[in-house]
Amino acid sequence: MRAMLINPPYQTITSNWGVGHQVPLGLLMVGGALADAGHEVRLLDAEAGRLTGAEIVAEVRRAGPDLVLTGHAGSTPAHPVCMDMLAAIKEACPTVRCVYGGVFPTYHDEQVLREHPAVDLVVRGEGEATAVALADALATSADLSTVDGITFRGTGGAVHRTRDRAAIRELDTYRVGWELIEDWDRYGCFGRGRAAIVQLSRGCPHRCTYCGQHGFWKRWRHRDPAALADEIAWLHREHGVRFVTLADENPTTLAGVWLGFLAELADRDVDVELFATIRATDIVRDAAAIDLYRRAGLRYVLMGIDTTDPDVLEQIRKRSSTQDDLYACQLLRDNGIHPIIGHIVGLGDETWTDLRRAGRALARYDGDYLNAMYATPHGWTQFATESAGRIVVQEDLRRWDYRNQVLAQRTMPPWQLFLAVKWLELRFHLRPRRLRRLLLAADPGRRREAWWTMWHTGLVWLMEILDFARVRFSSTGRTLRQVQGDRSSPMSVDVGVRGTAGT
Repeated sequence: MRAMLINPPYQTITSNWGVGHQVPLGLLMVGGALADAGHEVRLLDAEAGRLTGAEIVAEVRRAGPDLVLTGHAGSTPAHPVCMDMLAAIKEACPTVRCVYGGVFPTYHDEQVLREHPAVDLVVRGEGEATAVALADALATSADLSTVDGITFRGTGGAVHRTRDRAAIRELDTYRVGWELIEDWDRYGCFGRGRAAIVQLSRGCPHRCTYCGQHGFWKRWRHRDPAALADEIAWLHREHGVRFVTLADENPTTLAGVWLGFLAELADRDVDVELFATIRATDIVRDAAAIDLYRRAGLRYVLMGIDTTDPDVLEQIRKRSSTQDDLYACQLLRDNGIHPIIGHIVGLGDETWTDLRRAGRALARYDGDYLNAMYATPHGWTQFATESAGRIVVQEDLRRWDYRNQVLAQRTMPPWQLFLAVKWLELRFHLRPRRLRRLLLAADPGRRREAWWTMWHTGLVWLMEILDFARVRFSSTGRTLRQVQGDRSSPMSVDVGVRGTAGT
């Protein structure tokens, strides 16, 4: 089968003005599996190439694939873009089978097939094994009902849902199709040059009420640490990659696996720096080995502090404390690693007083960067259940990207909350102690890096203000329960890198 993987032309302020475009890891994983199974595979990155719909259709016509497969890490806000793209492809090439995978379609599979005739099949959950089984079945005209993990439209338009596919036991069974990338210069991060994304593990053992990583990935699993270190060294040697993002939800789940990976990478002495999302409690746990973080090249760490309110921390089952958060920031800072604080607005009903208090608390952490996000209610999480009676002010899924307010606040209209968040970010990033530490660093390379990051963080901040002028908020006064009732399945979920400096 000829398969064409298309990264949809979903554009974000962060990618265009901030850290840069990232490789479509999910599609590359599927591509590697399909290529190794003997299928002909091509990747079209319409996001990094900023292609128009007409340009995408022209590429599909030129390639003449049997299958078009698409999906995106920003699954919910990218969904409308995916549907527009597939509709255009189907109109121009009606015989092409259009396959849609990722998180949003996994939880909305039947709804997607009912509402979007351009989608022929949905791949649910992890894509590697299912994509291969699906391509093999289509190539031999086998019965699709024998393929686990798919939902498809059968005779007469009836929607059929096969049984769920078991989680991949050994992640090293499948490889990433790096050879599908045509131009590595499209992908960068933090001004460090060519960048890649990899996974050490999948899943998360924690049960924070607003997050559903455990639901999508089923259980926590990990790759062979030495094999991944070899892969990173190969990416640097063969493709000039100098920055790597770990796409893991919780890479530090098992201390032995995590520290073993860092030790393997440190032993290879590769000129590559890393970004990872790590819980503050795990950083504190690794206090005695924190020097290994630095020696392995870990440069940026996003910590999901989420809230500075101890009561809210308890309510969302974060299983952390402000003491852990403070100590973790200090450990990272003292070892030349940038702490990025992830703070979520909207978990509670904030007031101006609450946000001023949060600003003072965040300053005490003395992190290097702040990633302020809005709570987004995934319909199948406990947070959504608890928020069912709250008013939804943003019903456009394209804005469900953590950068836009979704749930109303009782005391603050959307424009006031937006201004409060922008002021919170500005105060945090203009702290004199932070500016002196970063912009006047003794090392010239670190100084240049800090200036680059400050410039792009400022650009993102400004562009988000300009973008806000185009936001249209819902005035229907409908509750989350009512909006959710309009959809036949849960509302949204996103998997991927959950934020970087300047987002």
